[in-house]
Amino acid sequence: MLIFLDTEFTDFIDCDLISIGMVSEDGQHVFYAERNDFRHEWENDFVRVAVLPYLGQFPEAVCTREELTQRLRAWFASLPRSVQIACDAQQDLDLLRDALDEELPANIKPGRFNLASLIDTTVFHKAVCHYHEQPGQPWHHALYDAHAHRHGWMAWMDAHKEKKQA
Repeated sequence: MLIFLDTEFTDFIDCDLISIGMVSEDGQHVFYAERNDFRHEWENDFVRVAVLPYLGQFPEAVCTREELTQRLRAWFASLPRSVQIACDAQQDLDLLRDALDEELPANIKPGRFNLASLIDTTVFHKAVCHYHEQPGQPWHHALYDAHAHRHGWMAWMDAHKEKKQA
């Protein structure tokens, strides 16, 4: 089963995880958390304008770095035996590893399913944009971006299924 992952973080150089969102391929398993102890002094201007205004929508998601690790471990333990992380950037997987203290749960397959190759496809891109056009589903929010990637993946899979049947 694929797990679509997205993260928001302070900066590419001074990188500290701000939020993390994940959703399973079947849409039945969702995880979202926001750290209240990330390094604010590392925030770049983009983060201040495009990420921070969307935080706080889910008060129950707010936690410390230590609590995040515990929540992630519990969530992955609730998933099926074998999951593959799907994300568009290695940075997302690196931040997940860091949040798990570099110790990935046994049910996560090594590596990642790279969504970057699909981003430039018309079907995937249109589906992601359509998802974000809906009210209350902004870009640069880890949970909504993870859902958007799932939405794009499903549209891409449907399009390729139709081609194979033709």
